Amino acid sequence: MSVFKKLRNEYVMWHANRVKLPTFTPGHIVRKNVAFSGKVQKVGFRLEIYCIARRMKLTGWVRNLKDGSVEAEIQGEESHIDFLVHCMQSLKRASVKNVIIIDVPIKEGEESFTVVE
Repeated sequence: MSVFKKLRNEYVMWHANRVKLPTFTPGHIVRKNVAFSGKVQKVGFRLEIYCIARRMKLTGWVRNLKDGSVEAEIQGEESHIDFLVHCMQSLKRASVKNVIIIDVPIKEGEESFTVVE
């Protein structure tokens, strides 16, 4: 791993751990497929999603797509997912131009959030 990437990843994890999580009222569990387009690769976008999703106890996965966008399937309380999407849209080191959110079926028994390479 390059020195630059290591420093960027350390910064991303520091930033993600400093995001102030609001107090959520309990809601129902949903699963959403979310596609982010714009300048979202090579800026620590997947790592930021991963860190915040883990902090909020969401499950699912995130991956880069060949067209330069980032796709995630996120499962958890809807208010948590909405908060995560909003965080990513307001991320200063990225430039999210478009977000497409599609409801997908819940995956029973899923226990973690992963980065798909």
